[in-house]
Amino acid sequence: MELCRWVYNETLALRKTLWESKVESISLYTTNKELTLWKKDKPELKQVHSQVLQNVQVRVDLAYKAFFRRVKSGDTAGYPRFKGKGRYDSFTYPQSGFEIIDDRTIKVSKIGEIKAKIHRDFIGDIKTATIRRYPTGKWYVCFSAECDIIPEPPQNNNAIGIDLGIEKFATMADGSFIPNPRWRKQEGSNLAKAQRKMSKFTKGSDEWLKVLKVLKVVHRIYERTSNKRKDFVHKVSRNLVDNYSIVVFENLNIKDMVQNNHLAKSIIDAAWRMLIDNTKSKAEWAGSKVVLVNPAYTSQMCSRCGTIVKKD
Repeated sequence: MELCRWVYNETLALRKTLWESKVESISLYTTNKELTLWKKDKPELKQVHSQVLQNVQVRVDLAYKAFFRRVKSGDTAGYPRFKGKGRYDSFTYPQSGFEIIDDRTIKVSKIGEIKAKIHRDFIGDIKTATIRRYPTGKWYVCFSAECDIIPEPPQNNNAIGIDLGIEKFATMADGSFIPNPRWRKQEGSNLAKAQRKMSKFTKGSDEWLKVLKVLKVVHRIYERTSNKRKDFVHKVSRNLVDNYSIVVFENLNIKDMVQNNHLAKSIIDAAWRMLIDNTKSKAEWAGSKVVLVNPAYTSQMCSRCGTIVKKD
């Protein structure tokens, strides 16, 4: 992980220096050639699979492309940043160098066999493997596979319109609703207690290092909250796709909505975008359809005659 971080920072420094000194931009292919020279000066790089290091440079290239895209669109640019110690948390085998031995073991190049819980069968051809370290100290491997989606015929002709909100997570067109679980609020007191302990010490001090296990508590709370949210959204999206062949959401501009300081945390916690994306993904497999409609006046327009009736 640290060798990948070193390559990331060196690649970023190379591109940054060339631009500042010569106003010259270099390609991914050129940085790949530089990598072979770095291996001569830093032999320990040979301990890492070559394609893993090349993928690190692909990440830098993608970071630059995203930066220029934001500049072009007028968004906050956010120049690519160097990675501090411990801030690089994953590496990828993009084509080869990994093998699934059985449902309890994987083998990766330059590392060897690793115990793993392979919890599902794979569909299609496995293309990449990404190994990631989470802040809580847990390690995961994520495989991506290429497969053909053959949609099943729709189970029914039911359609439903859904209004996403904060007071109620989702209100259905038939009048039923799903309450908002408010995951952050559930863990709020535990999180505040752990963060208060951390705030008593200067970051990086000896005392601060002694209470790093408190920081792990903070990470565990965030992870637990995230897992609860994902599980809830997956179950809701599964239920929608199983019961309706057409699911209609408002095409909300969530990016602009979170600029509201009073509602930003609640909107992010509600995970509307996650629900829409998960429902779309499941609908593709099920032969169902997800439609996004203009949200203007959807809460004020009469569904029968179309008259706009403003709320009090």
